[in-house]
Order: sequence, then structure tokens, then C-alpha cells
Amino acid sequence: MTIKLLDVVMLEADIPSYGLKRGDIGAVVELYQNEAVEVEFVTAGGFTKALLTLSPGQFSPLDPQDMLAVRRRDAA
Repeated sequence: MTIKLLDVVMLEADIPSYGLKRGDIGAVVELYQNEAVEVEFVTAGGFTKALLTLSPGQFSPLDPQDMLAVRRRDAA
């Protein structure tokens, strides 16, 4: 799996301390040598919800056939 800057990725597990759930979508904003990536998760209004460094296995790239969904922020 080759991840590039600005690729859209999906979270593979909940991260409750940041109010994130499996399936949340973020954008890769930095790449690190150990294959870790910095991912920014934003609200529909464009506000940053979280900026996290994720390791391989914590995220996966989106497939062009994936469907996007919205969940209310208070549902976290």
C-alpha cells in the first residue's frame, strides 16, 4: 500500500479520547519514514477535530467503490 500526501484514509479502530470512530475519514498531511502518517480529521464545517500520527494497521486507504457516510458529532 503506497500512501501519498493528501490521500484520503479511513480509521480502522475507535479512538475515544479524540471522539473518533472506526470508519471516520481523514486526509494524510505528513508522511514519516517508518510508514506512519499524520492524518487530519475535520468536521463538515472544515474545523479540525483531530490531528494524529497513525501507524500502519490503524488506517487504510479508501477504495473508489467505498460509500461515504456522515455521523453527527454528538454521536461520538
